[in-house]
Amino acid sequence: MTIGWAQVRKVQSSTKFVRLSELRKLRECEQVAAVCYRVRGSDIEFLLVKTGKGRWIFPKGSVEPGLTHAQAAALEAFEEAGVHGRMEEASFARYIRRRRREARNAVSRSAEKESAVNAHLCEVLRLVPPQELGRNPTWFSPDKAKRRLQEHRTADFGTELARVVDRAISRIRRSREQNVATIRALRPRVPGLESSSLQKVQFIDIGRVREAAGISKTPSNRLSASFTKSSRPLTQ
Repeated sequence: MTIGWAQVRKVQSSTKFVRLSELRKLRECEQVAAVCYRVRGSDIEFLLVKTGKGRWIFPKGSVEPGLTHAQAAALEAFEEAGVHGRMEEASFARYIRRRRREARNAVSRSAEKESAVNAHLCEVLRLVPPQELGRNPTWFSPDKAKRRLQEHRTADFGTELARVVDRAISRIRRSREQNVATIRALRPRVPGLESSSLQKVQFIDIGRVREAAGISKTPSNRLSASFTKSSRPLTQ
């Protein structure tokens, strides 16, 4: 087959090359967060960690190549807060993180960089010392968590983070109510339902997750955590 110069030029014009720096920017534009919680009686508590600047935030980070968003969120929860727990596969909230760019001239000083953050609920089963130092994972009541998230941030961003907490509370309570109703309806027909899961659970082995992501900053003897991607009944 003969290919003329016009055809070559057409192919060249339709080919788009992406620089490595652009790929990194695209990766930074989308992040995941693990909204970690525990239920004590009728009270819900949220686990927050500190950023490098001393602000409180959910464990979060960039989407890792080869991982689902839920797996990446599980990885962040484990590394930043030492969480072992159950991670929901589907995100329940999405918020926009805005931060100022380092400007090269006066015109771009007011420009902001935006990153979309997909939030996943994680029910904490137990905690171990986190791998990242200085994170100081701490439990807060919903009201205190919202106040901590709003500290040293713009009013709009603080309100957006507080809204994530409110949505998490609604989802947790709704899930508990649905699970209780299902257990009551099925109990006469399924003995011992309280100790079994209503949904199929898929375990995520953190060691395998890290191997898939090609991450090697953690010693192999600490890769023992496991997460489940879909929630079991929240009633004990």
